[in-house]
Amino acid sequence: MVYNEGKKGGGAVMKNKRLKIARMECDMNQEALANAVGVTRQTIGMIESGNYNPTLNLCIAICDALGKTLDELFWIPAAERDSAGERKE
Repeated sequence: MVYNEGKKGGGAVMKNKRLKIARMECDMNQEALANAVGVTRQTIGMIESGNYNPTLNLCIAICDALGKTLDELFWIPAAERDSAGERKE
C-alpha cells in the first residue's frame, strides 16, 4: 500500500496499488475480482482507493483469487512504518 497525499477522516489515505497491479496482471477487472471473492465491485474499488479497510478473511480471499500472499498485497515492512504503524513518507 502506498499513501495518497490527501487525508480522509483525520488519517492518511492508503491506496493499494499492489492490489490493482496484481488484479490487472491476472487480466481481471474490479467486477470479476469482486465476483470471485463475494463482494461488490464498489468494495474492490474502495479497497484500491484506500477508502475501505478489508477484513482479514476478505484479504485472504483476494490473495487466493489473485495467486498472491498477504505479504505481497497488504503488508507494509516494519522499516517503512512509523511508530503508529503508518507508512513513512
